[in-house]
Amino acid sequence: MNASATMQIVRSIAELQNILNPRKRGGRTIGFVPTMGFLHEGHLELVKQARRDHDLVVMSIFVNPAQFGPGEDYEAYPRDEQRDAELASAAGVDYLFVPAVNEMYPRTSSIRILPGEQAARLCGASRPGHFDGVLKVLLKLFNIVDPDESYFGMKDAQQLAIIETFVRDFNLRTSICRVPTVREEDGLAKSSRNVRLEPQERDQAPAIYRALCMGKRSYYEGVSLKEVEKIVSNVIENETSGTIDYVKALAYPSLDESFGEAEEIIIATAVKFTSTRLIDNIIMSSIKDEKNV
Repeated sequence: MNASATMQIVRSIAELQNILNPRKRGGRTIGFVPTMGFLHEGHLELVKQARRDHDLVVMSIFVNPAQFGPGEDYEAYPRDEQRDAELASAAGVDYLFVPAVNEMYPRTSSIRILPGEQAARLCGASRPGHFDGVLKVLLKLFNIVDPDESYFGMKDAQQLAIIETFVRDFNLRTSICRVPTVREEDGLAKSSRNVRLEPQERDQAPAIYRALCMGKRSYYEGVSLKEVEKIVSNVIENETSGTIDYVKALAYPSLDESFGEAEEIIIATAVKFTSTRLIDNIIMSSIKDEKNV
């Protein structure tokens, strides 16, 4: 699909809905990329995929206070609207939706969306209420934009699994498009958090993805998932100075240990370094086939 010549920044819900009104868009399809801004190459890859698939690309930038818990500094979250707008425009975004907090949340609401057991594991175990806030803002954004497809990276695989389940269980009109994690040449998953790593930690961090790949190979060679977890943990412990938060193999996207009917399995990890915490994962077919080794 061809990008429009000029990106338009929109700040009000009413204006965006007026622009994207189905009667006005003449059958043109919409790809949607929701973000909290401070864009990096991972976000721009989402735009690239949406641009390829759809007539119009909408990106939102909204630092969502509903998903910040106690001790998580909402005010300190990095923001640079001018830089983000330049990157979004160059990538091919047609409409950049940048609402204020009082535009998205004009009044206090007592209604909650509870994501269930998927949110109680992995990162969610230490961030109670986080995914409630994620689903709250996404439901609003899906209703405002009414996209044909919405694009999410696989780096935050737990969030992706919860969103896929939410869309499926509540019959939302949008479809969720998974986009593979964008990585540095040495395998480290791209993240705005990487700049917080000390030089030595940055040199060590690619071992996280090497460990996950080793776990995947071991699984296809017949090793049990419990042993796979140990293999991944040993590599990270031996090759980095980070502290492991978790290494876990689960059925995907259910994020439980009911592997019998699962078509996919995730090996996920979180590792704490001095000033930041890195997450990564690898998703693989549950079928032990020679072609997967």
